[in-house]
Amino acid sequence: MPLVILLAGTGLVAAVAGAGWGAGLRINLTPSYPRGLWRIKTLDRAAAAGDLVFICPPDTAEFKRAFARGYIRRGLCAGGLSPLIKTVAAVSGQQVDVTDQVSIDGRPLPGSDVRRADAAGRLLASFAGGIIPAGELYLHSDFAGSYDSRYFGPIPSSGVLGLARPVFTFGP
Repeated sequence: MPLVILLAGTGLVAAVAGAGWGAGLRINLTPSYPRGLWRIKTLDRAAAAGDLVFICPPDTAEFKRAFARGYIRRGLCAGGLSPLIKTVAAVSGQQVDVTDQVSIDGRPLPGSDVRRADAAGRLLASFAGGIIPAGELYLHSDFAGSYDSRYFGPIPSSGVLGLARPVFTFGP
C-alpha cells in the first residue's frame, strides 16, 4: 500500500509539473532576478530594449563552458540548457561599448560593472563591444554576478520564448 501511495503521489506531482510547464510556468532558482515562479507571456512583436524576456541561449562552446562552470542549468533549450531571464538592453543597430562598465549609444547602463573574475576566482572575458548585428539582442541583469551579454556578447533574438512575468517570487 505505501508503494501505491508513493507512485500516486509521484504521478500527481508529475502531472501538475507538466501542466504548469505547458502553461508557460517556470521556476527561477538563479539570483539574476527574484527566485520563484515565473510565467512566459507570448510576445507578438520583436523584442525591444527594456523587455524582460525568457530566452534560450545558443548551443555554442561559450554556453557549454558556462554550463560547466555552473552559470546556467540544464533545461529544454538547444544543447540541454535552461532558458535565461534577462532584460533586453540593446537591439540590432545599437552601439555597445564595454570597458569597466557598459554604455549603450554613449549612455552608461546602470548596474553594468564588468567583473574580471567570477565568484570562484576564474577569469571572465568580456564582450569586446560593437554594433549589435541584425537579429541579435544584448542582454543584461543589474545583479552584480549575472552571466549576461557583458561576457557572452549578443545572442540571436530567435531564442526569445516570450516575456518573463513573475507569478510568485521572493528575495531581491
